[in-house]
Amino acid sequence: MTEDPSVPRTASAETDARRRDELASSTESPAPTVAAEVFGDNLRLAERYAEWLADAGTERGLIGPREVPRLWDRHVLNSAVLQEVIPHGARVVDVGSGAGLPGIPLAICRPDLSVTLVEPLLRRATFLEEVVADLGLPVRVVRGRAEEKSVVSSIGGADVVTSRAVAPLGKLAKWSLPLVRVGGSLRALKGSSVRDEIARDRNDIKKARGGDATVHEVGLGVLESPTYVVEIPRVK
Repeated sequence: MTEDPSVPRTASAETDARRRDELASSTESPAPTVAAEVFGDNLRLAERYAEWLADAGTERGLIGPREVPRLWDRHVLNSAVLQEVIPHGARVVDVGSGAGLPGIPLAICRPDLSVTLVEPLLRRATFLEEVVADLGLPVRVVRGRAEEKSVVSSIGGADVVTSRAVAPLGKLAKWSLPLVRVGGSLRALKGSSVRDEIARDRNDIKKARGGDATVHEVGLGVLESPTYVVEIPRVK
């Protein structure tokens, strides 16, 4: 139906229209040039994933509407650069995956990885299953909490457990390291205060059978501002 310009739109209608314009602008604009270097032949899959985030992701409350204009740098590429510190052929478990960050970008840019997404909330797990099916990714989605015995018995023994914006480091180590084989590690995306977090949670990390933490700076030349990955090995 054609909109009658003589009829004033309500505030709600104007908000909805503005939001549709924002989504259209995001999904129709090309990926940044650097994305082709990161995703290679799978760039189109990354673009399709960004469309999912901008559309269904915002509609279902997984991504805030204000994040739409900066989906690539702040979310998709920010997650993908974690691949810089993931060993070839690793078995990766992404805990608290939410909208699939960082697990789905990792699976797209690194087909050599075996990726499992762990998410406790039904609406988020359903979103992940739909995205994985649409993109044709060989990624497993497990609904549950990382610390649940059923989850540990089902997917324990990973080489790497990843996370992004899930919990303070001490809690994260407690939840994540049981999923990792001895010699494997937790590798979590963190902000610039990561070293303070390590110092604060050192005892909790040790109780979780974690070793000394290492901080990696990643995303140089890819992100507007590089980000950080904290690596904590499981030692026993």
